[in-house]
Amino acid sequence: MASPADRIFHNGPILTMEEDMPRAEAVAVSGGKIAAAGTAAEVFALRGPATEVTDLAGRALLPGFVDGHGHLAKVADSLHSANLAGPPVGEVVDIPSLLDTLRAFIRGRRIPPGGWVRGRGYDPAFLAEGRHPTRDDLDRISREHPIHLTHVSGHLVSANSLALALAGIGADSADPPGGIIRRADGTNEPNGVLEENAMAAFSTGVIPMPSSEDQLAALEEAQRIYASQGITTAQEGAMFPAEQALLQEAAAAGRLRIDVAGYAFWAQAGVMLSGAPAGAYQGRFRNAGLKLMLDGSPQGKTAWFTKPYHTTPEGQLPDYRGYPAMPDERANAVVEEAFANGWQVLSHCNGDAAADQFIAAVERAAAIHRSADRRPVMVHAQTVREDQLDRMATLGILPSFFASHVYYWGDYHRDVVMGPERAARVSPMRSARRRGLRFNIHNDSPVVPPDILRLVWSAAARRTRSGELLGPDQAVTVEEALRAVTLDAAFAHFEDREKGSLAPGKLADLVILSDDPTEVSLEDIQSIRVEATLKDGSLIYGDF
Repeated sequence: MASPADRIFHNGPILTMEEDMPRAEAVAVSGGKIAAAGTAAEVFALRGPATEVTDLAGRALLPGFVDGHGHLAKVADSLHSANLAGPPVGEVVDIPSLLDTLRAFIRGRRIPPGGWVRGRGYDPAFLAEGRHPTRDDLDRISREHPIHLTHVSGHLVSANSLALALAGIGADSADPPGGIIRRADGTNEPNGVLEENAMAAFSTGVIPMPSSEDQLAALEEAQRIYASQGITTAQEGAMFPAEQALLQEAAAAGRLRIDVAGYAFWAQAGVMLSGAPAGAYQGRFRNAGLKLMLDGSPQGKTAWFTKPYHTTPEGQLPDYRGYPAMPDERANAVVEEAFANGWQVLSHCNGDAAADQFIAAVERAAAIHRSADRRPVMVHAQTVREDQLDRMATLGILPSFFASHVYYWGDYHRDVVMGPERAARVSPMRSARRRGLRFNIHNDSPVVPPDILRLVWSAAARRTRSGELLGPDQAVTVEEALRAVTLDAAFAHFEDREKGSLAPGKLADLVILSDDPTEVSLEDIQSIRVEATLKDGSLIYGDF
């Protein structure tokens, strides 16, 4: 006879994500794993004298949510920055309110002269002036504080004169390959805005790091935020050496409450993954593979398309299509190295030209190393074409769609970035589904908050901020969207045997919701509350 269960959940909708039994009447947990899922009679057969029984009272029980793609360590780091986002994430609506927010941040944090001031989340798409803050704007705040602001996408920064000087950026600085230093009109003087690889000037120790304890405390707060959204497995999807060290330190100290899969940024992957190969979790952290970056951001107008932007960005020619982050030869070499070493590879591809580059690199590497279960992931896959999806299905490339773009930037993509036809196919989930591709969906936090239920709603509703429908023929059902943040996201991490569904033997990673997302109206999904999150059967957020 099986041992008695530690806990039994019953009396509410239980969504298992298992195809042969999508719903259960009860679930039993024992030793941090699912002991049984099925009828009440079957599960209550495991009840013993010490078994705790949780009456869901109509609330819904689901597998814990899996972060398809995001940046936990960067969410933690963003807690040291001023929130410069617009509604509904922040309150910045124009350059004056951005400057006021920074002034209040300096006062509130009591940052002395010489101390760095960081902000994150500004977005020209929703600033009244429709432009980036420049060095002149930021110099109005302070010439004694170096100021460094990160665009909402993470693909551009804006800095004041002192920050530029400390980074060694001046009129004689050349644009690096795959990056642009924007200039003041008619001059070579930097205007403060740096694109893509030009941002590396600030990543060489120029900006002081918070203390180790401050970083660990911020990481704990970031995990609390994730757990409050029902997330039990997070990703650091572009891990740099300092972030790897932080996550390993937190894991060794027992300060990770959720699992974290880290993907080493391609330029340092050889060092970061050699001697620390992808494998099992140690203290809730594991090295999961390599992250490749092939283009930029559509809302930042640096994504690499095969056709020109709908509205030509300022300072560009009418045939501007964005640009690659690296040449084909380098992309091919990185993917081939990953295949040769058995590293899973994730590649950032927003534009369809970048998608072409990644597909070709995978095809080439697969021909050299032959068949294996490698599960390469195309991250974002925002503008993949039908012919590209055909090739992805053949090669086993999994899309991870940035589905919340439909809500946050759908109007902007339709009117400015891509035009109506291309924008209607942003995150073509239905097309992928028709081909049998196992896709997941993500928020790419800290680009947008790790709000899983809004992500599910966005994938199913396809509504923009203005309330307009955008490509409704690419919508998926709520059930499909939920699978994309549970079992199929776990599959993309090679963790579907342990996570993503409520099946005996899997980890008891669970989320309790106030309502069943499949039973309420689409609009009411965003109002559903996460009432409790459990990791390995232990409560990490909320209450029963």
